Amino acid sequence: MSSGKVLLGVLAGIAAGALVGTLLAPEKGSDTRKKLLSKGDDYLDEIKDQFNELLGSLKNKFEEKSEEAQEAYGKGKTKFNEAKNEFKNSMAEL
Repeated sequence: MSSGKVLLGVLAGIAAGALVGTLLAPEKGSDTRKKLLSKGDDYLDEIKDQFNELLGSLKNKFEEKSEEAQEAYGKGKTKFNEAKNEFKNSMAEL
């Protein structure tokens, strides 16, 4: 299981636990709603931060693989051109 899925599951569990705990607490409804909104905002901010971190990580990996692909392409092109020139030279000698 990927770490992203595990993290999302943990965050969902924490949010569900906080929601149930807040709903069962003996307080006024308006106080409970304020707490829920506050906690919801906190969790949303945390999820946004985690999502941005994940996007940054994916972007870095994509850039690394893109650079590797460009290097491989350049090496392959060079070898192809060398082989083509070698073939042309051997044909010219015939």
